[in-house]
Amino acid sequence: MSRTAEPEHGPEALVTREERRRRTVLVGFAALIVLGMSPIFGHHLAVSMDMLLAGRDHLGALCLIALHHLLAPVHYLFHVLVIAGLAYAIWDRARAWLAVRRALAPLASECPRPGDTFWEAAHAASLDPQRIRVVSGLPNPAFTVGWRRPMVYVASELVEWLSPEEISAVLAHERAHLVRRDPLRLSVLRFLGHMLFWLPALQRLASDTADDAEIIADDAAAAGQPLVLASAILALANWHTPPALAGASIGFFRADLLDRRIRRLAGEAPPVASHVTRRSILGAALALGLVWTSGVMMAHPMPGERPGSVAHCIHGDEWALSHLFCLGSPFGVLRLDCPHVGR
Repeated sequence: MSRTAEPEHGPEALVTREERRRRTVLVGFAALIVLGMSPIFGHHLAVSMDMLLAGRDHLGALCLIALHHLLAPVHYLFHVLVIAGLAYAIWDRARAWLAVRRALAPLASECPRPGDTFWEAAHAASLDPQRIRVVSGLPNPAFTVGWRRPMVYVASELVEWLSPEEISAVLAHERAHLVRRDPLRLSVLRFLGHMLFWLPALQRLASDTADDAEIIADDAAAAGQPLVLASAILALANWHTPPALAGASIGFFRADLLDRRIRRLAGEAPPVASHVTRRSILGAALALGLVWTSGVMMAHPMPGERPGSVAHCIHGDEWALSHLFCLGSPFGVLRLDCPHVGR
């Protein structure tokens, strides 16, 4: 997949292109989850899977029994990877939560006071002032955080950086994150991306979704005043943010996303960028090929595991690889019987 889609012109074409891409991202994310997980545990849960190759010990010259033995370690390796990925994802989300908590803990916060700039800006943005925390010395100018009851945090210094209209536009942007519960939604996507870390395209799709969250919030906040929001974003792009909180306000500090946001708000139609690359797609295809092939072969019943079965490919102390084509060369005339039966 190329880094950018084919350029189109006009705001309507841009919106259509972005909506189409969002649907593709969601479908791709769901497909990778299903395709990556079902072969690992599917044959443990669905008895009917063992009928997929029931009664067959060969596919052409390929010996399914030998292939079963060869792919068994691969299949169990994916079990280990899922468990390791689950631990990694839990650690990553816990680390992110603790980083934000530690950054906010020493800072005093308060709700906007009736009549002050933040109070008026919140009402103009249709945001409940009780969902806002004004913090002096906040390392990030404005962000929304919280899984169960998200809150909007803003730096008290914004009154020195932005006009009241720009502050209202920023709060309207954060209100969109709050209404859509983006902190929880994006955290779940990042969790899944880290859990299946061996599918690199999954984490890249999660990053695409995070970018889209910023664009959607911009559209909600820019109604009638896109240049006001663009001016506020440019002003806040110079804010110094430590790594602990950089992820909470990715749209302010990533140059490529910042450029895209400003150009959209200025009425241009920039190309819709994607984090997904050809290499990540190829890696996902190879990983899925392995997990599915090994999963299907583990579901294939071995001789003696099905009623009425007969011994097949008794290898003794020999390697299963040497019996992978036990009926002869796949390019030659195949034997009608397996020469290893009864050894």
